[in-house]
Amino acid sequence: MKRIKIGMFGFGRTGRLVAAEFIKDDKFHLEWVVRKHGSDNHKYASRLLGYEHDYGMIFSIEEINDSLFKENPVDIIVDFSDSSGVQYYKDAAEAGIKIISAISRYEPEDQALLYSLADKVAVLHSPNITLGINILLVASQIIQKIAPHADIEIVEEHFKGKKEVSGTAMKIANFLGLDEKEHINSIRVGGIVGHHEVIFGMPHQTIRLTHDSISRAAFGQGAIFAAMFLKDQPKGIYSMENIVSEMFSKHRPVY
Repeated sequence: MKRIKIGMFGFGRTGRLVAAEFIKDDKFHLEWVVRKHGSDNHKYASRLLGYEHDYGMIFSIEEINDSLFKENPVDIIVDFSDSSGVQYYKDAAEAGIKIISAISRYEPEDQALLYSLADKVAVLHSPNITLGINILLVASQIIQKIAPHADIEIVEEHFKGKKEVSGTAMKIANFLGLDEKEHINSIRVGGIVGHHEVIFGMPHQTIRLTHDSISRAAFGQGAIFAAMFLKDQPKGIYSMENIVSEMFSKHRPVY
């Protein structure tokens, strides 16, 4: 089987773990990684991750121009950097390279640019690309439709240093049509990677859906899942929750 060639933007705390997941998977080949700064005397991401082979040539953001995509072609770009990365996608889209963006927040103009590229290639955008969170999103919406009068509260727990409200929690609220300020409850303690819980309160009973991120490597598995889906898709805009919703529909139990 021909390996899917991956180019990555972002090599921070999460990006490194995502890169490692792609390196470990035989279905993929990590061709290059773009990071903010230089290579720290290492030319390959794999070397920085402790591997003995050369995968993922490192480029700094200052080196990027349209020749990157021509001289180092890939099938899919995976972005775990920041909202500015979208400025480099136009040349990639022109080259027919598909795009997976896991950026949690875009400026309006940057998001408009990202979505406009769906006229040329397949683009998948999901602020939280973990498979579990997107299953929670879809399952929550199904419960809400079954029990529309249930009280709903969202609890999000993260490490003590996280200041802002979880973007994932805000997405859950928006997905369920809830006011973010009224229905999101934030807890900051210790080193929690990420905990999200949707609570449905009904007379005499409560339903709780929870998702815990044990390691940021879960984002890598989500990106792999997204890439396997996107590789065969025509141009257009996609999201993880749309994929999961479609799978829920296809795999409904028959009694």
